[in-house]
Amino acid sequence: MRVTPGDPQFDVVVLGGGPGGYAAALYASAAGLSVALVERDKVGGTCLHRGCVPAKELLETASVARTVGNAKDYGVMAAGATVDFGVSQARKQKVVDQLHRGLAGLLKGRGVTTVEGTGTLTAAKKVRVRSEDSVTELAGRHVVVAAGSVPRSIPGFEVDAKVVMTSDEVLSLDRLPASVAVIGGGAIGCEFASMFADLGTQVTVLEALPGLLPGCDEDIAGVVSRSFKKRGIAVHTGVEVHGHAPGPSGTTVSFGDGESVSVEAVVVSVGRRPATEGLLAPGCGVEIDSRGFVAVDPWMRTSAEGVWAVGDVVATPQLAHVGFAEAIVAVKGILGEPVVPVDYGRVPWCIYSNPEVAFAGMTEAAAREAGIDVVVKRDPFGGNSRARILDETDGMVKVVAERLPGGKAGRILGVHMVGPWVTEQLGQGYLAVNWEATPDEVAAFIQPHPTLSESFGETVLALTGRGLHVG
Repeated sequence: MRVTPGDPQFDVVVLGGGPGGYAAALYASAAGLSVALVERDKVGGTCLHRGCVPAKELLETASVARTVGNAKDYGVMAAGATVDFGVSQARKQKVVDQLHRGLAGLLKGRGVTTVEGTGTLTAAKKVRVRSEDSVTELAGRHVVVAAGSVPRSIPGFEVDAKVVMTSDEVLSLDRLPASVAVIGGGAIGCEFASMFADLGTQVTVLEALPGLLPGCDEDIAGVVSRSFKKRGIAVHTGVEVHGHAPGPSGTTVSFGDGESVSVEAVVVSVGRRPATEGLLAPGCGVEIDSRGFVAVDPWMRTSAEGVWAVGDVVATPQLAHVGFAEAIVAVKGILGEPVVPVDYGRVPWCIYSNPEVAFAGMTEAAAREAGIDVVVKRDPFGGNSRARILDETDGMVKVVAERLPGGKAGRILGVHMVGPWVTEQLGQGYLAVNWEATPDEVAAFIQPHPTLSESFGETVLALTGRGLHVG
């Protein structure tokens, strides 16, 4: 579609079709606004095509392999089972394609005009879209910038998609490497390390910081670290990588104080950077900060009137669901409706390694550093009936609450979980943190038995001073 001077403007032009962008387009169209969505690849963005969805699909493959490997413990004889990674990848692509078609159909059904090409924001809220054979200019009363992010790299580890890879290349592998070094022990690195290990690859994790999963509660990260080591994953923390020396069938990675490891492949998982190159033309009025992120205020407004930015392109947690929330904030602002900014200190976090990690709110250390006196309770999954049935007892639920005068636990500040299916259990903990509920209030709710979610109820009940199974 080509918009020329004198043609009606769109109410909203969205730059980028990932979670933040398509959420903004859908929310705005649901409010009756006319919307154009610019995407250079496929709607769904990194999350759907090269991130969240394909990664979790392959992690589910790893879970199935792990279950089959332990089947004999349940009396189910499944000896000789092997992984055909080509079939795994085909299933992953089928899931991605189905979701992509559904999203494209939803956008069309909502009346969103999808424009294929690379968009650049110019002056006066105009968006220039370049495709292979044309240049189209779109005009909008408002523009939402949602260009997303790309994997970061590190010097000395240039990506060749054969030996050195980022998350993009890993998710397109047609076979499993026999051994791999994962550089970076954050969420993405731990997910890949866990997946490869469960599928039979020898894994080494190299992390520059003192421990895995920086930013997580120390007790929770400690469970993951111990589990990794028990499963044969070599974990080296507090080490820097110095480079690698390719050989006939892989490479040797140098790290730490003269240490090295020879592997078939290297996965660089050191975070993501905003995709702002070529995004903003001179004179558009949008400010970029020193790290390359689009600068916004709490209401997602940029320095240019009528231009908003959401998702990975701004310096907020790079989570798809945060992009969804920011998109709603931006569109409500466009509509002039009352809106509450996203409280980034209380958003839900989920990490799909084995064991899984999920949390919302303050860690124990963060609360103490903020000068808050706290009461803390933990419930290991070892005492949970459902976890015993599943034979997945590595983990715990940890709840951090403010200590009131007299020692009683007040508002719940943080809920931290590690163990089986905790990503599906965080909901009630997230609500408790965001509603500033007290243990007395939450403990009144009945937890079904036997379930994994009982551990949250048990932990909160213990905070009232009268726990059943937790002291």
